[in-house]
Amino acid sequence: MEVNEDPGPIDSHVLYDQDNHVSSAIWDGQERGVLRCHEHTSMLDQWKLTPIQIKLVEKAGFGYLRLLPPMSLDNALITALVERWRRETNTFHLTVGEMTITLEDVALLLGLAIDGEPVIGPISAPSSVCEKLLGRIPDELNGGMVKLTWLKEFFSECPEDAPPEEIERCTRAYLLYLVGSTIFSTTTGNKVPVMYLPLFENFEKAGKVAWGAGALAFLYRALGNASLKSQSTISGCLTLVQCWSYSRLNVGQPKFNQEPYINSFPYVLKWRGKSCTRTKCNVLSYRKALDSLNASDVHWLPYKDMDYTTIPEDIKSSLILRASRTMLLCFDKAERHLPDRCLRQFGMHQTIPKDIERWERKSRIVDHGIDLIGKMDLAVKQWSERWHTIAKGVDIVDEDRYMQWYQKITRKFIGRVTSSLESEYQRTVTAMREIASIADLVSTEGLDSYNTELLNEVKNIVHKCLTEQIDETPKEKMTKKGNRKRRQKDHLSVEYE
Repeated sequence: MEVNEDPGPIDSHVLYDQDNHVSSAIWDGQERGVLRCHEHTSMLDQWKLTPIQIKLVEKAGFGYLRLLPPMSLDNALITALVERWRRETNTFHLTVGEMTITLEDVALLLGLAIDGEPVIGPISAPSSVCEKLLGRIPDELNGGMVKLTWLKEFFSECPEDAPPEEIERCTRAYLLYLVGSTIFSTTTGNKVPVMYLPLFENFEKAGKVAWGAGALAFLYRALGNASLKSQSTISGCLTLVQCWSYSRLNVGQPKFNQEPYINSFPYVLKWRGKSCTRTKCNVLSYRKALDSLNASDVHWLPYKDMDYTTIPEDIKSSLILRASRTMLLCFDKAERHLPDRCLRQFGMHQTIPKDIERWERKSRIVDHGIDLIGKMDLAVKQWSERWHTIAKGVDIVDEDRYMQWYQKITRKFIGRVTSSLESEYQRTVTAMREIASIADLVSTEGLDSYNTELLNEVKNIVHKCLTEQIDETPKEKMTKKGNRKRRQKDHLSVEYE
């Protein structure tokens, strides 16, 4: 990349929202630092499920998701990936072309169903839903959300001799906790919407829901929101994002402490033996790696060596939907699944994809008494036609023609080529932002007055340094310093004339 090369897009008919994208701010020198990532897999194993509960969880379609291992998130890697996510196409715009997280990835990495009824339904009063399905009402129900800690406190240990009604209540609470900690995690950090709970009223019906498609709709929306320059947090199933990257890109891949679980299902279990990579790279390092990504750094077919006998038949039979151009739903969220833009992920040649229509995501207020199915009937209809909209490859393709087209419509680079001084400055600012982010998350609860004062002093110092340093680059500071010297010289010459 040349220093003054245009990062693109040259033709903005695809990436029409470039001005609001975080890459515009970064190109102008406005670093936002590492995203705050909200996911809570670390507490899942503290729930003590009875054999009867496990059967109910499996019947509801979450027998594999409950095996999700506690995952140490690489926030810097996720941040760098988000910088290349485009909500206009629901794909990552990489140097080698577009790639995305598809229904195939959700099915094989998480073991969730990608065919079935959409994740949507009527919204009832949260208090009445909790009383009916959990047998109690939480003290706090702000915005129709319940605290994860409340669910864990009252329902995490169900006696084996409990009556059937109590077992079902505890299991519903676990399922709400599970989705609120993983596939439907919110930026609140510790709450989950009660609106999902009615979907667990009947465990058999819950097992007919396309939870994987709903998880992907939620994640697409979260990635899109986080890609805007005004945002600093991200939610959704970030373990899926990270393991998708580990599986497909030679960037930030961890080393294993032991032999990987290659033939385990779901495929996410392969990464439970990884070593920690948190200190390996920062955002700038990952950004540089993605800006210089080559075709040899991409594993287009990461599941081809997988033991397909371990995949459940219902998931295996639905994998053709990986290439379905359809609409994904999760209550008020409708997101487009556009696999025709990433055909190489299915072993096909990539052609220039169809033009995409501009559309505005509508922010619907999810309140009780609303039946979203009627309000989202077009999206529901598109999902119902998913088996009839499957992308097919062609035998002969000029992929050079595709890349020539792609180079014109994409954002080629995220970061500028900078001098060593400028680069060191950016690394320092990024590190300071990370420290500030960590300090802000540390609670003073339980600390004595001395340690509380120390923590607050650390926060104040870091934020003061950021305020003083981030407005000026080293080049600007050197210019100001030079101007001051010239003014002093001029002043002296006037005095001694």
